[in-house]
Amino acid sequence: MGSKMEVTKKTFTLNTGAKIPAIGLGTWQSQPNEVTEAVKVALKKGYRHIDTALAYGNEAEVGKGIKESGVPRSEIWLTTKLDNTWHHRVTAGIDSSLKDLGTDYVDLYLMHWPSSTDPADTKKHLPDWDFIKTWQELQKLPATGKVRNIGVSNFGIKNLEKLLNDPSCKIVPAVNQVELHPNNPSPKLVQYCKEKGIHCTGYSCLGSTNSPLYKDATLLKMAEKKGKTPQQLLLAWGIQKGWSVIPKSVSQGRIEKNFELDGWELSSQEVHELDNLPDRFKVCGDGWLPVKVFFGDDE
Repeated sequence: MGSKMEVTKKTFTLNTGAKIPAIGLGTWQSQPNEVTEAVKVALKKGYRHIDTALAYGNEAEVGKGIKESGVPRSEIWLTTKLDNTWHHRVTAGIDSSLKDLGTDYVDLYLMHWPSSTDPADTKKHLPDWDFIKTWQELQKLPATGKVRNIGVSNFGIKNLEKLLNDPSCKIVPAVNQVELHPNNPSPKLVQYCKEKGIHCTGYSCLGSTNSPLYKDATLLKMAEKKGKTPQQLLLAWGIQKGWSVIPKSVSQGRIEKNFELDGWELSSQEVHELDNLPDRFKVCGDGWLPVKVFFGDDE
């Protein structure tokens, strides 16, 4: 019964042997003034995994929240990400993040998108650079002590194949952080990652702001029957499917509620029902990038 009762203490073991907590706090779209408080509330509630990114523009505030929480840095799993316009400047990218976060290492450093965007014109891709070269640079980081684990984000099967089959790829990504919820379940991609020993973290795991999921009759009925919030069900679904989840919220009530996952679980029938919700939508497309990164091969 231990695993059922203690979901909030659950970790997943990565291909490096490191253990990533199953539930973390996401900070995408969290305003800097709100995020310090959100991080403090989460850590005081018991969260031990915080996810941010250079692109979110809130790393300094996340760092401040960690410091003010009083929770020792060594007890917290901290993930940040290399921004697209920094692909050819990996050392400068991680140094910038560490400085803002006020820490000398991160537990996980992800390539945010497989797009080496030109900083001079974000509608263009750098002519002489690509994510293979970026990964070559990222592979040098664990030896520096600045980064404990490296991974990718928003990689579909096609780009993972390209990366893993390149002779320069010496380190298999520890994590692929992708959008995962019952309306974007990506079973083929999840299975592919599993076969390659890559752990998945699900972002927009609640379907993001104003999600159509919250109008889904199956989900709402199940939540009512179990006396849980739809959000709690979505988080339990992800964790029981084998990936870590990073729900984003800046509301104290919701941050706390999202963590109340101990002592209950979804039955295999309930997991099956959520697996088979018919609607499909993606929170994050690739139309804003200079290159296409999603090829519809994840399902």
